[in-house]
Amino acid sequence: MTSFLSDYLVASLRLCVPLAFAALGGLWSERSGVLNIALEGMLLTGAFVGAAVVFFTDNVWIGTLAALVAGGLIGLVHAYLCVSLRVDQLVSGLAINLAAAGLTAFWARVIFATNSTQQLQGFASIGIPLLKNIPILGSLLFNQDPLVYFLFLLVPLSTYLLFHTSLGLALRAVGEYPRAADTAGISVVLVRYISVILSGCLSGLGGAYLVLVHVRFFTEGMSAGKGFIALAALIFGRWHPIGAVLACLLFGATEALQLRIQAFNLQIPYQFLSMLPYVIALFALVGLAGKSTPPAALGMAYVKESRDR
Repeated sequence: MTSFLSDYLVASLRLCVPLAFAALGGLWSERSGVLNIALEGMLLTGAFVGAAVVFFTDNVWIGTLAALVAGGLIGLVHAYLCVSLRVDQLVSGLAINLAAAGLTAFWARVIFATNSTQQLQGFASIGIPLLKNIPILGSLLFNQDPLVYFLFLLVPLSTYLLFHTSLGLALRAVGEYPRAADTAGISVVLVRYISVILSGCLSGLGGAYLVLVHVRFFTEGMSAGKGFIALAALIFGRWHPIGAVLACLLFGATEALQLRIQAFNLQIPYQFLSMLPYVIALFALVGLAGKSTPPAALGMAYVKESRDR
């Protein structure tokens, strides 16, 4: 029983990690007032670029850095469209998702050809002496890969930066009252650009985790809606780092549960089980209807003076 519980918790955490990176990325973007449904495309782009670079270099660190940069570049495109050109933020996100799906599918066929399922170099687990031997918690918290350890650090760091520093105050002011922030001398454009680029970088790391830890190969459309679940987790977590990651853990636990139910061969249609994480996400959002308040300026373009729309 202990072994089953330990394995289940580890699986839940691993399924949660790419969601958590994307949700934290979306958090920075949306706290600045830029709606980011492009998380799916950022995840997929990070996964593809990470896989392609590792495929050619056999170096996971270079692949991870490339995934981070690729995600950041997608974030830059989203920021340029939404902040500078003031394109509808929903349309920009959808366009990025569609472009990412098409371009990664095309280049995956070009680069990987018949080697699409070839195992890539990936991160190995790093066990912390003594602590990794603690029952259940040892394998869950102290015998993980570098990206999971980085996520453990990122959650409290994001919470501190957002709610206990002047930088976080400036970012939240831009997301809530951009005109007041502008009047106070804060560059709304600069803050939004940095936030959306950071959002892309973190989502790219989520994609890198998918290909360099989780499965170690790239397939077309492998993000499989994780960006949208991350967005639901962000809303469920009320735009707070800890709440968003806990929501991701809930969805990861649901995914791990449906995989184990399938393994028991209970004669339940696998399509029904596969939709469980999405059903949980839907019920979570329905349950929060009217209770979760987004940043006041979320989705609104800002123009100096009185031309704000």
